[in-house]
Amino acid sequence: GGGRPPAYIEGVKSFCGVQLNAPDLRAGAALVIAALAADGISEIDDIEYIQRGYEDFEGKLSALGAIIAKVDSERELQKFKLKIG
Repeated sequence: GGGRPPAYIEGVKSFCGVQLNAPDLRAGAALVIAALAADGISEIDDIEYIQRGYEDFEGKLSALGAIIAKVDSERELQKFKLKIG
């Protein structure tokens, strides 16, 4: 007893992929995790924080079954979309 009350949250049934920016390390990682749960493709820009803070982040998520890729150009992004589409 005497602790703080818990937060009660009612989530949505689903959410869709969007284009996002990673504002910092932890928030950026949280956005990536949320994007993995979303329907469709999410594009996360400004991933420098994530790249510096977590070694081989996309490789580790891929090893867990995530469909994720770091792309350096619009052409690579289109190839990725075709691969998973």
